[in-house]
Amino acid sequence: MTMRIGQGLEIHPFSDDPHRPLLLGGVRIEGARGLAGHSDADAVCHALSDAVLGAAGLGDLGRHFPDTDPRWAGADSVVLLTEVVRLAADQGFACVSADCTVVAEAPRLAPHVDAMAAKLSSVLGVPVSVKATRAEGLGALGRAEGVACLSVALLEQA
Repeated sequence: MTMRIGQGLEIHPFSDDPHRPLLLGGVRIEGARGLAGHSDADAVCHALSDAVLGAAGLGDLGRHFPDTDPRWAGADSVVLLTEVVRLAADQGFACVSADCTVVAEAPRLAPHVDAMAAKLSSVLGVPVSVKATRAEGLGALGRAEGVACLSVALLEQA
């Protein structure tokens, strides 16, 4: 049995579109500005997808779902994450666990982390932990210009 770990990092600025919803970890955060991006801009799903792809040796999200391809405009990132898990499985890899840390000054994410963890766990089929933290006023994230997520995923290959 081979164990492999992958990491993912995703950063998105807030969108200027007042009607764009904020989606993080497959959960819609009501009353918050959405993120700019080619797909639905779910930074948590994107970071976790990159972590799974990296552990499986399959590159990154942009290789499989490039933002230059109009097919992925507005794409549901939970669907993309589901496809990433399938791609890893096709290479003989199964997820063991994953961990995500979301960095955002606003909105407050603590009330939503359990729902995010449940959604992501259902997609990966294993425990996924989600934590939220702030940048404490430092840099673009500290000025509430966007949201970042760091993720790690542990995969095993039989």
